[in-house]
Amino acid sequence: MIVGASFDTPTENLAFREKFDFPYDLICDEDHNMGMAYGAAESSDATHPARISYLIDPDGRVAKVYANVDPASHPDEVLADLAGYLPA
Repeated sequence: MIVGASFDTPTENLAFREKFDFPYDLICDEDHNMGMAYGAAESSDATHPARISYLIDPDGRVAKVYANVDPASHPDEVLADLAGYLPA
């Protein structure tokens, strides 16, 4: 499952999702609590979260943290890491 999150409103997230044709929903973290919990924001006053991704293993544990995400290469990086969790 893929989950995205931003500080945007539901209307803004829907427009962004539709613009880029994402096949998944975006969570609205308008109060920035999730961003602070996951290290994407230092305070509730942050205007934008950092681009951070987490790979969660099948047992619900953080398997990998991607602290510096490059949007162009990140999908391939995550897919390569996911290969280790797929059946042979």
